[in-house]
Amino acid sequence: MNRENLYSILFEQQKDFEDEKPTIPREMVEKAIKLISLEMPLVITGIRRCGKSFLLKIVKDKLKLKDKDYFYINFNDDRLIKFEVEDFQKIIDFINEQNYKKKCFLFIDEIQEVFGWEKWIDRIKSKYKIFITGSNSRLLSSEIATILTGRSISLSLTPLNFREFLQANKVSIKNWRLDLKEQAIIRKELKSFIETGGIPKRVITGQNIVIRELYEDILYKDIIKRFAKLDRQIKELAIFFFSNPSSLISLRTLSKMSKLKNIATVKSILESFESSFLFFFLNKFDYSIKTQIQNPRKVYCIDNGFLINMGFRLSEDKGKLLENSIAIELKRREKEIFYYSEKYECDFLIREGNKIKEAIQVTYELNEKNKEREIAGLMEALNKFKLKEGLIITFDQEEKIEIEGKTIKIIPAWKWLLSK
Repeated sequence: MNRENLYSILFEQQKDFEDEKPTIPREMVEKAIKLISLEMPLVITGIRRCGKSFLLKIVKDKLKLKDKDYFYINFNDDRLIKFEVEDFQKIIDFINEQNYKKKCFLFIDEIQEVFGWEKWIDRIKSKYKIFITGSNSRLLSSEIATILTGRSISLSLTPLNFREFLQANKVSIKNWRLDLKEQAIIRKELKSFIETGGIPKRVITGQNIVIRELYEDILYKDIIKRFAKLDRQIKELAIFFFSNPSSLISLRTLSKMSKLKNIATVKSILESFESSFLFFFLNKFDYSIKTQIQNPRKVYCIDNGFLINMGFRLSEDKGKLLENSIAIELKRREKEIFYYSEKYECDFLIREGNKIKEAIQVTYELNEKNKEREIAGLMEALNKFKLKEGLIITFDQEEKIEIEGKTIKIIPAWKWLLSK
């Protein structure tokens, strides 16, 4: 790549990064800052436009970094499409020529766009404080960890959680546990949250087109380009998942539905969905890994905005929207989650080490039609894993039930989501 053109782009990107001010606080910032002292590259991954670039800006502001304290480059820039691995040295030349401080911060956005970036980072990692962002989970792969000789730390950023969503909408949560007026506003906002999701630009602008454009971006940049002439089948699978969150899926049934005879191809498409962070899948819990793999999985989407805008009739199924929101939050809290299914079903099991520590059911409303079923599924899981207490998350019901020596806590989703 021409050196003069590259330098011009770098100058412009520095100015844009400095001028644009973040508007939504992110809870991950403090965690990221604490990890700087370990002196390892910090790799931040997450779906496109979930706020990774703004996270870097918040880190910069929190640390009060001035000009020449940090260098920023965004590879998701069409002007850098011809950037190749040998051009990395020009970046170092630019940093040296512009008299950046010794061991300055390097903020590197969407680095997965450049083939061979791993070896460059490995070569320079001891000379700079490096933050890397990317929209593909390949950044977390064992192959890259090997190239970086195991010396990197990974964080996963999701779209806004409910607390951040409320802050973005200027809703006070200072006294949410006691203030009835605050609670009424929070309930109203929860309805909006489970229908619009937490993609920052969608939350700020209120425009659904943000979600549709993001979907197209992910589809064509991260998924379809890997599968020649399979556009239609990939779109059909995506729409099916958007329309059926929390549903059980298997490779065989998806193969028949999409008319893709090669099950390995279906598996690869699902892996691409997952590596782009658009969808994630839960295994049925079993102590045998082989049995887990053989059983159907449950599909969830990383943001409810996709479900409403890209799925069919999802606005009518508040229960599925709420369950998807809870699944996202469990993932954000870095829980190892499974579903349970024997005679009855339980939505989520949480494992710590080798033990199941928690069982959770989710239903929008616990009523005469579903109460017996929801409690039966939870009780079966509690008995199976010798747990004394279980949780049912609803939209706004609260109660404690004692059954057969077990305690079942029914808790409003807004309380659970706001609890640390």
